[in-house]
Amino acid sequence: MRGEASWSVLSRAIREDFAAASGLSSDISSHTLFVSAKEDIMAEKRVVIIGGHGKIALLAAPQLAASGFDVDAVIRNPDQAAEVEAAGASAIVLDVENATKTELAKTFDGADAVLFSAGAGGGNPQRTQAVDRDAAILTMDTATEAGVQRYIMVSYSRADQDVHELDPENSFYPYAKAKFEADEHLRGTGLQYTILGPGMLTAEPETGLIDVVDADEAARRRSGDSDGAETTSRSNVAAVIAHCLREEAGVRQTVRFFDGSTPIAEALS
Repeated sequence: MRGEASWSVLSRAIREDFAAASGLSSDISSHTLFVSAKEDIMAEKRVVIIGGHGKIALLAAPQLAASGFDVDAVIRNPDQAAEVEAAGASAIVLDVENATKTELAKTFDGADAVLFSAGAGGGNPQRTQAVDRDAAILTMDTATEAGVQRYIMVSYSRADQDVHELDPENSFYPYAKAKFEADEHLRGTGLQYTILGPGMLTAEPETGLIDVVDADEAARRRSGDSDGAETTSRSNVAAVIAHCLREEAGVRQTVRFFDGSTPIAEALS
């Protein structure tokens, strides 16, 4: 149904049905019908999620699909495909840790946005470097070359502070360093990026209410020196992702946020 040839052979009856559903005249021509339908199709946007089987990704995919996006989810394990597809995404099996730029370019071809929500999961500094930094940077560079305009990075609220304050011997330091360097690289690209910095992630249900804060307040919250929440539910992170992509919010910004009291649309206006 995406090609012009398919539309050119539509019967009069089908054209009338489409016209009635679209509020158009019943004597609409095949050409006019094709143009109208093509405009509707072109209005759809495609999002590629890196780390498509992650907890945030599985929550974001149905929200993006409900907002009218075509969602492709990149997964490493083909056994995860059914769960990803149940969330409203199409599964693409590709190990991002070892993917080449050519493989990523093929995956990004025709995409309007990339959401990076992958992670090594901690515990192995080498894998953390490979996934959270190196693979992330490769997706940014490939997205730029592939003509992708929008890029959402799921980071964390203290990514630009912990790298300067933690002891390099601290077990969390490799993750902080990898996220900081990936975020910094993203800021230097021409992509229409949004870096999301949630607090400590929880499995609490979505409220649609958040507090967007500056770096100093984020530091106070994570250290317990503020009355505000230091946590962010993954469901609220997913809702923020969907809002940013749907409304073009937070472009070329770092958005640090916690569960709070302000509706997402208002907090990101």
